[in-house]
Amino acid sequence: MISQETVEAQARPDNSRGKNEARRLRASGRIPGVLYGAKKSTLAVSLDPKQITRILHSESGHNTIFDLQVGSEKAKVMIVDWQHDPMHGHLLHIDLKRIAMDEKIRVNIPIHLTGEAEGVKTQGGILDQVLREVEVECLPGDIPSHIDADVTALVFGTVLRVSDLPHSDKVKFITDAGQTVAHITSVKEEEVAPTPEAAAEAAAAAPAEPEVIKKGKQEVPEEEGAAEPAPPAKK
Repeated sequence: MISQETVEAQARPDNSRGKNEARRLRASGRIPGVLYGAKKSTLAVSLDPKQITRILHSESGHNTIFDLQVGSEKAKVMIVDWQHDPMHGHLLHIDLKRIAMDEKIRVNIPIHLTGEAEGVKTQGGILDQVLREVEVECLPGDIPSHIDADVTALVFGTVLRVSDLPHSDKVKFITDAGQTVAHITSVKEEEVAPTPEAAAEAAAAAPAEPEVIKKGKQEVPEEEGAAEPAPPAKK
């Protein structure tokens, strides 16, 4: 999906890729990033994290194609990787790829289930979505934000597969056509641990097991200071 938004980025010198420089950059309100692709040299950049977060949270997410302005250079780009602070959720780093609008690319598209499955409505089952995204190949301008999958007809014993998803001449599916997208499963009863009183009553009611005497020589552990056995008498 193509966005009209333009993100302003600033080029960084090659010697500014260390951890200390990255911390100073984040402290100033920006994040480090890398721009590559389109048979051009890799460029270290800094960006406004608010703009990148807004794109990541949009309907098309990281599949959004937008304009990146770096000095006098303006290019169509996509977000291909990003890092978050696990504690606070702040963006730490971003990887961007230049996109040629006339060349096909492969991307992962989320699958949205629509409708109420008959197996849930009348059979008391639960809908289990096994596959949440599918890999496709298409021109950048034809990338869908998502793929809708109608699950209304799903009942016990039927499976929605990749081959059942709506296809288009502009979008080629790369994911195996036979892979399961969703199906109906039964509700599993949770095993409840017995109370201590119930466990004690069950143990008291159970018949005692007879003691089994093992045949064969039993090893007796040696005690400290025990006398050694006398040698056998000579004949």
